[in-house]
Amino acid sequence: MLLRKTVLVLVLTTAAALLAPATTASAAPERATPTAVVTAAAANPVIVVGGLSGVAVAYEPIAARLRGDGYRVFIYQLPGLGLGDIPASARALAGYVERVRASTGAATVDVVAHSEGGLVSRYYLKRLGGTGAVGRYVSLGSPQYGTYVANIVAFLGVGTCAGIVACQQMTIGSAFLADLNAGDDTPGAVRYTTVRTLQDELVRPTGNAVLSDGATNVLIQAYCPLRVVGHLGLVLDGTAYTIVRGALVDGPVRPNCLAL
Repeated sequence: MLLRKTVLVLVLTTAAALLAPATTASAAPERATPTAVVTAAAANPVIVVGGLSGVAVAYEPIAARLRGDGYRVFIYQLPGLGLGDIPASARALAGYVERVRASTGAATVDVVAHSEGGLVSRYYLKRLGGTGAVGRYVSLGSPQYGTYVANIVAFLGVGTCAGIVACQQMTIGSAFLADLNAGDDTPGAVRYTTVRTLQDELVRPTGNAVLSDGATNVLIQAYCPLRVVGHLGLVLDGTAYTIVRGALVDGPVRPNCLAL
């Protein structure tokens, strides 16, 4: 059972890694103007929330871009690499947010969450009273309404996703998602932004990465039709980062299609 579970996780992560754009991983961060850096330094701390099997170092590229723009950045690696219960991961995130607020003196933080991290963060906001501690929520390729990739893995795991609880919860139609998506998608005064890409290998259909009720939903290819960005590429790609940066300053959606 342990071997089968490990193989399934490796299949998911390896497929995303192989299909992510190779050129973005080594691209230099786009530099902000001095004025933007000063503004960012006074802004909310940013917590980058990782996804399923996402080790903290995998999020250093986007964290480095944010630091280069003057933000105070923290990377949150999901407990047990996100294989376990999503609400439990959300409760751990709640404690982490409070530690960041205490250490920085900030009243609120902003969250940039990748993949499963977007569900963990949303559960924290919607079910654990996190809306008072978060100013902005930005998700990158999060299966807000599930992904049939998880359904396929569940089938291969004889209905149990080989014991991977988070996989079970990310299947389309799961009890977890039914509860999370009941009622308002965007509670509180938090500004919600979702970013998705047509080439996402792990979130299918890609429309399941959007939120209703006033969220800003950005499809990269709607602005940059020739841009190829995979699931992991969302935390590496320069164009995706320009969307994140705009969301963190409540700016209009103006992706830079040529950003490295």
